[in-house]
Amino acid sequence: MSSSVAEEKHRTDSANILLFIALLLLTIFTIWLLKRKRIRFLHETGLAIVYGLIIGAVIKYTNYNSSGRIHYLNMTSTNETPDVVVLTVDNSNFTYTKQVSTCQQLHQDEELQKITFDPEFFFNILLPPIIFYAGYSLKKRHFFRNIGSILTFAFIGTLVSAVVIGGITYGFVLIHKSLYEPNFAFGFIDCLLFGAIVSATDPVTVLAVFKELKVDVDLDALLFGESVLNDAVAIVLVSAIKKYQSATSAAFDSGAFFASLGSFIGVFLGSFVIGGLASIITALIFKFTKIGEFPILETSIFFLMSWASFLIAEALSLTGIVTVLFCGITQAHYTYNNLSAESKGRTRQLFELLNFLAENFIFSYMGISMFTYSHHKFNAIFIVGAFIAVIVSRACNIYPLSFLLNLGRKKKIPYNMQHMMMFAGLRGAIAFTLAIRTTCTEGEQMIFTTVLLIVFTTVWVLGGGTTQMLTWLNIKVGVDPDAAIPQESDNNTSTNNSDVSNAPTRHKYADSAWMFKNWYKFDQYYLKPILTHAGPPLTNTLPGCCYPLAKCLTSPHAYASSIENDSDTDFILNDDVAFGNQNQTNPPTLPPSGGATNMTEVKLEAVPQVAGDASNDITKRDANSAKNDVTVASEDVTITRPSGPSLFSSIHHEMAVEMEPVGKKEAKNQV
Repeated sequence: MSSSVAEEKHRTDSANILLFIALLLLTIFTIWLLKRKRIRFLHETGLAIVYGLIIGAVIKYTNYNSSGRIHYLNMTSTNETPDVVVLTVDNSNFTYTKQVSTCQQLHQDEELQKITFDPEFFFNILLPPIIFYAGYSLKKRHFFRNIGSILTFAFIGTLVSAVVIGGITYGFVLIHKSLYEPNFAFGFIDCLLFGAIVSATDPVTVLAVFKELKVDVDLDALLFGESVLNDAVAIVLVSAIKKYQSATSAAFDSGAFFASLGSFIGVFLGSFVIGGLASIITALIFKFTKIGEFPILETSIFFLMSWASFLIAEALSLTGIVTVLFCGITQAHYTYNNLSAESKGRTRQLFELLNFLAENFIFSYMGISMFTYSHHKFNAIFIVGAFIAVIVSRACNIYPLSFLLNLGRKKKIPYNMQHMMMFAGLRGAIAFTLAIRTTCTEGEQMIFTTVLLIVFTTVWVLGGGTTQMLTWLNIKVGVDPDAAIPQESDNNTSTNNSDVSNAPTRHKYADSAWMFKNWYKFDQYYLKPILTHAGPPLTNTLPGCCYPLAKCLTSPHAYASSIENDSDTDFILNDDVAFGNQNQTNPPTLPPSGGATNMTEVKLEAVPQVAGDASNDITKRDANSAKNDVTVASEDVTITRPSGPSLFSSIHHEMAVEMEPVGKKEAKNQV
């Protein structure tokens, strides 16, 4: 009999898993049809929710109530509780093991229970690939260009959002108490916990539309960067509030408050360190071994080391989600450069696939859980207050912080971009996972139900209206992020300035904070040569006393290559570093009066900076023709001799263009 029960359980589990696989397949095929028809009002996540709701309704309303018989045994002491109970019926033994639960008498229909997953399954299995891929696929150039604004929105904005939501919802809770339930056990700390959970934004739908339409790179970076770091802050904030709840009663306790604040800072920093160390160890393994000759082993180590960082943080009572986020960022910055070409493609495709499947599985399960979860608490007053609070808190987050940031930003955040950020405050997988972890009390069940409704509404309404909102706000689309670099640098090169000697001091992107410029210089000269094969050699940058260590840590490839201008450095460092002229000081200036002789001397002085046919072509020209104009023998490019001190920049520009016979646009991009 016991074997038949085991076989029945195996068949049931297989059928339940098959149900979710069929749901994912249905979602994927529908996504394909929507993409072919260029239909953007319904994203794949919203579609997964719809299918989940349909399947959940079918399961719930075609299922007969088959709740098992439950017997309660009252024990006077936990020491009397048996670990294993063996029940013998008709010569058959049934073994029951002890399961410790803080939820008392929280049972549901037996058939519905079979398709209900443990909440830790979402937090420990499905969420890490999503968060890691967010860090691993980060567009670092634009991210660090706006790093100050992103950190402001992620940290200060999340805290402001949590407090505003907590305050507004607490007001509606007081209204509910005064009208219906005076003894309703839901205090301000519970409202603050709800605010922290709902403050985790997840604009996956909006970002997918941004990627497809190639929206303005700064808007994309601000929104994506805020959502990535905002999730980490919200998770740690929820943990700190729960710790405060368990340490104090309803009255305010300053000691417990500061302990929770210290826990928030300590957990965040500790998780950050664990993620960084995991990626550093992985980078060194791939740098000093030849395991790249076996790409499948290389990819396996990369995957396992990244997941191990999450488990280490959880084992140390830190937050694995924060750890795996920073691990993904640093793995992309360092370890990725040490991977073989095959492993580079494999790792990106692997985590992109895991992210896609995990995200759609979670949204599908959200729809199913709306019907299969048996303990929903619908509180109309609280739900209305929650929606109002979410809208108001998003406005209090975006507009005041944008105003303060624009006081220091040279490239302001325009109003249409602020409106789009306000509109894109969707909630998703992170909020759902945080809410479902604890649903024992009526208050926690009410939070879970309300979070589900908020996620459904924001994904369908806000996600579906993204394309129309971009049109109304007149936000640029079709922007090539890679083309932004040469255009801006070309503008800087061609700008007439009364004092050309000040050109190198002009920052390529003035919005980047000085501390991050200095950090990237340190990273470029020391950290990358230590952790990757990039140059310059450490024997040239470290002091002489460190020569043996520098020689040991420097890769042989570093001696054959100069500093590689990766995408990060181009956006962070000054013009002299970005263009690779580290050893060049200020360019020579022209005398105030520019006659023919002086002009010829300037041309000859600039000749050594170009090579090949360009220099020969210039030296063969007659000085008399130089008086009239200087013509570049390249395709569709003619530069007439300017007057005044800006002559050097024009001649330098035309010689650089002359180096390769390409079109005008490509020549400018090369400069």
